[in-house]
Amino acid sequence: MRGCMIKIRPYKPEDSQSILSWCGDERAFYQWSAGVLGNYPITPTEFAFVEKLMPFTAFDETGIIGFFTLRQPGETAEELRLGFVIVKPDMRGKGYGKAMLRLGIKFAFDHGAKRVSLGVFENNPSAYYCYKSVGFNDITLDNTETYCILGEEWKCKELILNKTKAFDVIP
Repeated sequence: MRGCMIKIRPYKPEDSQSILSWCGDERAFYQWSAGVLGNYPITPTEFAFVEKLMPFTAFDETGIIGFFTLRQPGETAEELRLGFVIVKPDMRGKGYGKAMLRLGIKFAFDHGAKRVSLGVFENNPSAYYCYKSVGFNDITLDNTETYCILGEEWKCKELILNKTKAFDVIP
């Protein structure tokens, strides 16, 4: 990672062109979106859906390098859920994803969450191991959520990070 630290800020609609360009093919798009945003390829207008969530853009001195959302999955703000996590392709594997996740997790905990959760497809091991590297743990569920995407069954792993465990990974 470069010497400059990354930062996060609220998402701006003009960020959408860059973010959507990072999903270079249909499979990568669905690994990222699970089809929630619509069918590949989506337009910036369709991507505006994320504005209903808490969307964040990560950046450094070179510009936009990542994106994620937070949302409240239940009635209380004790849990916030990460979603639509993506890093610019030429920044992947260099620590930017981990740095961005740490900032998102810190934001969640600083705003009252006691845990942060997320889902990741089993066929996306690089994302899975990135989440594990910042402290997320697998949750064993009785019923694994399965999506039918591109004529295949994709299983979703559920992960969680409790605030009490986060001190090891969050500065």
